[in-house]
Amino acid sequence: MNKRASAAPETQPPCPDRVVVGYLSRDGWAVPLYGEPAPVAQALPAPSVASEPGDGNPHFAQLGGIAVIEQLVERFYALMDSLPEAAGIRAMHGPNLAPVKEVLVRYLTEWTGGPQVYSAERGHPRLRRKHLPFPIGAAERDAWMRCMTGALDELVADPELKNQLTRAFLKTADFIRNDKGSSHDHHSH
Repeated sequence: MNKRASAAPETQPPCPDRVVVGYLSRDGWAVPLYGEPAPVAQALPAPSVASEPGDGNPHFAQLGGIAVIEQLVERFYALMDSLPEAAGIRAMHGPNLAPVKEVLVRYLTEWTGGPQVYSAERGHPRLRRKHLPFPIGAAERDAWMRCMTGALDELVADPELKNQLTRAFLKTADFIRNDKGSSHDHHSH
């Protein structure tokens, strides 16, 4: 009998708390690979801030945990409210920033290696898809980065940590761009 015509082999996760983390092609079959759920920072298409692949992400603890992430988000949005060059991205938000602040705190907590509250509540971030309704080009990316780097400058004393986070934020911010001519522009191909 042809292997492809027969039923796929049954595979059970080794533990109930394991998830499918990928697939392996074996003799024409897509065999699920089970493992621990990946932190959001590792699951994002944009690079994580982890310094060594597979070592986890130590930045949550290095930053000072949730208290510093909450301060970072507060400063980020305060800068967005006050910087003239951020007026365009501020206009993309509603008048009440409290809900988006809460979401960003949860996202950054998980993204930096902290507790996985964001994905437990909201699933995979799908950052590009969630930002598609907004026109995001180089100017919007740069305004967002200006606010975030300003907040980092105020709150992160360690220059290496600040540099790692800035590079990772820039990669993520650039990944979210959806303007014509961006590296993700599907209309130019």
